[in-house]
Amino acid sequence: MSIIVKFFAAPDDTSAGLALKAGPGRAFESLSFGNFDPEEAVVEWECLLAGGSFEELVEAGEPRIVAGQDDDGCVVFAISPRLTAALADAGHSRLRDVAAWAQVRAEDGQVIDTEIADGIVGDLAALVSSARRQNQSVYCWVA
Repeated sequence: MSIIVKFFAAPDDTSAGLALKAGPGRAFESLSFGNFDPEEAVVEWECLLAGGSFEELVEAGEPRIVAGQDDDGCVVFAISPRLTAALADAGHSRLRDVAAWAQVRAEDGQVIDTEIADGIVGDLAALVSSARRQNQSVYCWVA
């Protein structure tokens, strides 16, 4: 699996959608990661932080696609307001608990180091907090 994942802050869906072809670049505050399925991850993180089941969230349309296709091209999706709030409100120990998502992924064949998983979740929580202070939302670009 070779996937580029960039979480970024943007003022709205239209602005975020502009990142579709080349990624968020320098125009947006962003974080870069790779080699995990961020669409599944954000749903799993929301389940762990805010409750609910994976199936319920997927049926509710999470994550919400902002631009692109979910098949063979790049895609931009929004981090749900519920997950955004939960990430912003979570303390370090709670975020570390969420990083246990990597163990679930390992069971499905995606190996993500625990320290890397902790860094992803912690850095995303910091990005969410920064975005909220600027009245922005958080999105993810996947290529």
